[in-house]
Amino acid sequence: MPAPAEIAFACDAMHGGLARWLRAAGYDASWTYGIEDARLVGEARASGRIVVTSDAGILVRRVVRLGEVRVFFVPRGLGVDDQLASVLGALALPLREPRCMHCGGEPRAVDRESVAAEAPPRTFRWIESFQRCTRCGALLWRGTHWSKIEARLLAVAARVERAARSIESPPHVRT
Repeated sequence: MPAPAEIAFACDAMHGGLARWLRAAGYDASWTYGIEDARLVGEARASGRIVVTSDAGILVRRVVRLGEVRVFFVPRGLGVDDQLASVLGALALPLREPRCMHCGGEPRAVDRESVAAEAPPRTFRWIESFQRCTRCGALLWRGTHWSKIEARLLAVAARVERAARSIESPPHVRT
């Protein structure tokens, strides 16, 4: 398994929400609306990404069976928080600095004054630091919504941690 810094995901068509939350958790996660399985697996193979899917049909593809493409299977019926907890827990991934929620690219700090004409005027008045995505060029900032996103991520991470601790030290059994 690659180090967390090297892990990237290719989410299938039904996991757009999970892709966004993986990005918020700090991981590069691609997602394309309506992507065909063959294209998804091909792109994952070419880029070394882990396919995230709930489609059992992907598991029987030759490149998957041969280990040329790694797949993380997400059981159907889980909400996005449970999906995220499943991925983070199974792969022992910590929360990291968020990536661009649009594309998964890395945000880089930009000079505040250089974005004065681009940022919404009210936002520019009260936000001190801005970033730009190195992949899609989106202007990013941590607005009022960020505290809710962060709280949700921390709650998922706490669940994952509790689950890991319970597996490491199971309760004593009395006979």
